[in-house]
Amino acid sequence: MPYLGELAALTTALCWSFTAVFFSEAGRRIGSFRVNAVRLLFAVVIYGVVLLISSGRLFPENINRSQVFWLALSGLVGLAIGDGCGFKALVMIGPRLTTLLWSTAPIMATILAWFFLGEQLGGVQLLGVLVTVGGVTWVVAERRYTGSNQFDLKDGHPDSGTLVKGVLLGLAAAFGQAAGLVLSKHGMLNAGGTVDPLSASFIRMFASMIALWLFAATRGEFVSSVKAFRHRPAILFAAGGAVFGPFLGVWTSLIAVRLISAGIAATLNAMTPILIMPIVIVYYKEKVSFRTLVGSVLAVAGVILLFVGQELF
Repeated sequence: MPYLGELAALTTALCWSFTAVFFSEAGRRIGSFRVNAVRLLFAVVIYGVVLLISSGRLFPENINRSQVFWLALSGLVGLAIGDGCGFKALVMIGPRLTTLLWSTAPIMATILAWFFLGEQLGGVQLLGVLVTVGGVTWVVAERRYTGSNQFDLKDGHPDSGTLVKGVLLGLAAAFGQAAGLVLSKHGMLNAGGTVDPLSASFIRMFASMIALWLFAATRGEFVSSVKAFRHRPAILFAAGGAVFGPFLGVWTSLIAVRLISAGIAATLNAMTPILIMPIVIVYYKEKVSFRTLVGSVLAVAGVILLFVGQELF
């Protein structure tokens, strides 16, 4: 199917649009660390059930240690550490500003893929990257932030902090996403064989889940993380985020990086700030301005350059 990789990357962006709101709302209630641990547990269960039904096994039959290592490492970098920073930023400074910071991931992924995978982008594709990121930035940067705490968090909330701290966490999350994409592609394709995206996603999730729950135990937060399941609204938000993020979002992102370059996949993933607009308009009652429309047109123009730029020029 033509452009299947690009469509998978755009689907990833749409999934993460829902995920950003779900996890932001869950984090407000129980804290971002517990949300990350809970959503990975949900995701592992979901992936496990799907794999057992579809193939009768949790792990691929012929997978080697090198593949497991790189996929597990990509999960730790992208899902445990990167998403941990991202979820904290979501609660601290809000989904709009956080998704803006995530839009820097394509630049980071392109640089990492250049060094690590030897991938190159043509001039038209690079222009598409710049136009897409520029349009995303133009849209999301419109909103003025009067303070670092957009959701009036209660005193003592684990995700309270300054705007500067939130921005740094958002950038760290973008780097984690980029590095996770590059490492996962290496593990799926360049580590002595190939691994299908669903199995690769399960390995990434499983390794990240084990790491986070062990970390919770060393911090004395294992019991409190388990008790978070008593908070029904937060768990429902976390479950919804787990379906759209760690399951559908990560699965489609791995399909994308398997079929197209990591830089292009990450660029299309960066459409999340555009695709989140209808959700934010409905949920938070925000208005769409002319500047938002102009930025959306620029972002779409960048996507067109990525899709057919080489054919047109």
